[in-house]
Amino acid sequence: MSASLLNQPLLVLANLPDQALAERIADALVEQGLAACVNILPSVKSVYRWQGKVQRDTEVPVFIKTTQARYQELEQAILQAHPYDVPEIIALPITAGLPAYLAWMQDETARPLRV
Repeated sequence: MSASLLNQPLLVLANLPDQALAERIADALVEQGLAACVNILPSVKSVYRWQGKVQRDTEVPVFIKTTQARYQELEQAILQAHPYDVPEIIALPITAGLPAYLAWMQDETARPLRV
């Protein structure tokens, strides 16, 4: 993967079952340099089909700012902490933004990759 693609800023969306877990995951991602910032939103009602049944649950959405270089580690960290069999983890490329903010995101996630 080219250096410019690894530097691609991403917005990762995830839903967590409660506020406490959202805060624990957010803290861990930022402390480990896997995310520059995590926004924890107010709870939402999610309606979805799972194993043939329509489910309705209250979840806590999070917006995670990271880079492509950190995505795989970030995904693994969420999977390890998340109680769902198939949690929502969706990464969207950030195609434009305030250059100073994007540079800050890059700086905050530029720590050496784990091996």
